[in-house]
Amino acid sequence: MQEIAAYLLLKLAGKDGSSDEITAVIEAAGGSADESALSTLLGDLEGKDVNELLAAGMDKLKDVKMGGGGGGAGGAAGGDAAEEEEEEEKVEEEEIDMGGSMSMFGDDEGGDDY
Repeated sequence: MQEIAAYLLLKLAGKDGSSDEITAVIEAAGGSADESALSTLLGDLEGKDVNELLAAGMDKLKDVKMGGGGGGAGGAAGGDAAEEEEEEEKVEEEEIDMGGSMSMFGDDEGGDDY
């Protein structure tokens, strides 16, 4: 897979996409090229135009069902369901009086440092 990606990058850059160029791109990205995959790829692509291959592939993909249409909305609930909605209970926090004043830094003075 990385071999075809490197080949396409080289073609975009206007290069030939030779075995050495593909290997150099893959190694520059920190990988290592699979020589058997590389020779198979170059053998399959020999004498073919990449743009024509991509166009033919896109033409084949247009007939593939990709699913994803998503489901329709669920059926509406019965009329009684709307009337029976539960109200959320609101929980209020209680403030606790701990007596005396407290300072953020723990001193009991509550001093006027400012």
